[in-house]
Parts: sequence; structure tokens; C-alpha cells
Amino acid sequence: MPPDDDIGEKEQLLRKKVETFYLNNQKTILLVLVGIALLFLGVFFATKEKTPNPKVEILGEQTVNDKEIIVEIAGAVLRPGVYKLANDPRIEDLLIIAGGLSEKADRLWVEKNLNRAAKLIDGQKIYIPRADEQSNLTTAKNSVDNQTISTNLGSSGGGAININTASQKELESLEGIGPVYAQNIIEHRPYSNTEELVSKDVLKKSLFEKIKNKISV
Repeated sequence: MPPDDDIGEKEQLLRKKVETFYLNNQKTILLVLVGIALLFLGVFFATKEKTPNPKVEILGEQTVNDKEIIVEIAGAVLRPGVYKLANDPRIEDLLIIAGGLSEKADRLWVEKNLNRAAKLIDGQKIYIPRADEQSNLTTAKNSVDNQTISTNLGSSGGGAININTASQKELESLEGIGPVYAQNIIEHRPYSNTEELVSKDVLKKSLFEKIKNKISV
């Protein structure tokens, strides 16, 4: 076996060689270490970008769409009653839930006066009249130049115009009511009382005060 002195000398010689290599290549070694660190950082951030962001949610949108309202539908439908609806419902949605129109429904009135695409609001009531209800309306026929003109009066006695059944022309005969207001009144039918013209934002309060004694439901 070699003497202990020889082993010690060899270890010292090896250490010197390592130290000399380190001193001569210090910059290279540092550059390699920095490169390895940058490589790990690049992999880390690339992986983080691919990971879905847990903060991206659609809870706000769901909350809006899931807002429920309570509305009533009555008259000539198969299942009249009070219903709870969500997701920004329209009158057509309520008609479907109520089973659709019954055989006694006045389909001509529905076609002319009911806007199925109109949005429903909380607490609103929709009334579908029966065909026989319209027989109570007064119909006047006047002959002019050998032509017969039929006028379906929307009044309920006392000369008041019924805002649920009046034609656009009859509504325009009211003070301050032009084509735009008349069409707006028709689109928001039916009404439980005349004050709903204001609560449904159909007419301004000042305009309603001018005609409230000349209208009825």
C-alpha cells in the first residue's frame, strides 16, 4: 500500500487542480448556472400561462339570467294562474307555460293587440279575452259614398274609451295621444286599471292626467 504521505500529496494535488479549474472557468460556470436558472423560470411561467385562471367566472351573468319574476295570466287560456318565470321571459313564454289559448279565446284580438315578444315585468297580469266578450262592444256602421265603414268602439259607457280594446285611431282621438303613444298603449295591453298606463311607463303622468276621465278598462 502507498504511504500515507503519498495519499495526502495526491489529495492536495487534486484539490489544487479543482481550484485551478474553477478559477480559470469561473465565468463559464456562472453562465451555465444562470442559464439553467433561466430555463427553469421559463418552464415555470409557460406552465402557469397554460393553467386556467380560477378567477374567471360567469356567476354575475348567471345571477342576472336567473332573476325570477312572478306574473299572472287569466282569461281564455288552458291553465290560467300565477307563474314564476326566469331568464328575462316574454309574453310568449307565459302563454306556452299556460298551455296556450283555449278554444274560446278571441284569436283576432290576440293577433291585433297582444305583442307576444314583449318582455314581462314582475307583478304583471296578462288577460286573454274570450270571443264572446267582444260581442258586448258597440259596433257602428256608417254608409259613406256607398261604402260601409265598420267602427269597433272601444268604450265602456259614458263615452269613455276602453284602452284594452280601442283601435289605434280611437286612441289617437284622445288629447295628446299621437301614433307613437297609441301604439305604445296597444303593445302594453291588457290593463287592470287605467293607472297602469303610468306604472308601466306607457304615458307620462302629466299626459295621463289630461285623459284619465276619458278612458276606462
